[in-house]
Amino acid sequence: MKWLVAGAAVCLLAMGTANAQPPPPPTYAPIPPPRAEVVPPPPGGRMIWEPGHWQWDGARYAWHPGRYVERGPHHGHYVQGRWIWGPREHRWLWRPAHWG
Repeated sequence: MKWLVAGAAVCLLAMGTANAQPPPPPTYAPIPPPRAEVVPPPPGGRMIWEPGHWQWDGARYAWHPGRYVERGPHHGHYVQGRWIWGPREHRWLWRPAHWG
């Protein structure tokens, strides 16, 4: 009878921990709105403007100004940089612009 009670207690305890939720993500200051940038004339060739963005430096957001980058392959498409949640890192990560 003691084994039955002990087994039931272990099952109830295990069920209680199975519903545990992961901790909420750390709180960061809201990302500031993008800065207005004057886009200079293109330098020619296969260049495309990559807009500036805010990047978290561990203590605050720092502005990274826009720049011209070389256009990707003709069959690819340009994907703007964006913030994504990194579940393994438990923090927001900046995914730079790239050709997809």
